[in-house]
Amino acid sequence: MPSKTQIAPDRSKGEAGLGLKAAAWLGVLYLNLPILFIVLYGFTTDDASYTFPPPGLTTEWFAVTWARADFWQALWLSVEVALASMAIAIVLGTFAAAAMYRFKFFGKEAVTLLILLPIALPGIVTGISLRSAFALGDVPFSYFTIVLGHATFCIVVVYNNAIARLRRSSPALIEASMDLGADTFQTFRHVILPNLATALLAGGMLAFALSFDEIIVTTFTAGQQETLPIWMFGELSRPRQRPVTNVAAIFVMIITFVPILAAYYLTRDTDDVAGSGK
Repeated sequence: MPSKTQIAPDRSKGEAGLGLKAAAWLGVLYLNLPILFIVLYGFTTDDASYTFPPPGLTTEWFAVTWARADFWQALWLSVEVALASMAIAIVLGTFAAAAMYRFKFFGKEAVTLLILLPIALPGIVTGISLRSAFALGDVPFSYFTIVLGHATFCIVVVYNNAIARLRRSSPALIEASMDLGADTFQTFRHVILPNLATALLAGGMLAFALSFDEIIVTTFTAGQQETLPIWMFGELSRPRQRPVTNVAAIFVMIITFVPILAAYYLTRDTDDVAGSGK
């Protein structure tokens, strides 16, 4: 008699062992425990040091931070810089991705490497190179130099999202659009852009989050301006205001967590794009 075919059990759906669960929870604690301490010390009554457990809990530092005009100036400057950097990154990152996807030319791999280089290099190298370039061009350090500095690595984030989405899209969609009489701009507006919409939105949100908490590149490209991360770094030297820095860090976590979470939810169900299966 012919033997019956044995179907191997699906081990991917089995229950994890005790050791694996313990390792996972240790990893979660290692990543998130320092964040919990930041939140805890935002409520401490100790104004000069970080002792554990805190001698008491209070919300007065939130009122102190809220009343600081320099805090709000730094916060709004960071928001403005992040929004401007995000806008530049969406435009240039999208065009770069479309060009690299659509056309073949000599040195394409080298150009791809140059596009990705700003985010691959250490921030201090990028910051020094930008400062040298601005100094050689006699460009005064200001809000605009900060935006240009942040845009260099924000473009990479948008580019990566856009090129990944384009590679999952079918070239037949563009060819069909052209065959039906659409010009290049109409094809981009009605075919390519709708397919890229969620990828660009997610890339833009991630770019905003990266720009908002950037400090190394900002240090080399800012003049007299203080973004929120630089303001927080300066506050650490104040002997009786340390919890203010933790309160500001809580604001940073909230502002950067929202776009990152939104980007995750916008892209988690976009594995299948129009034409990807054709």
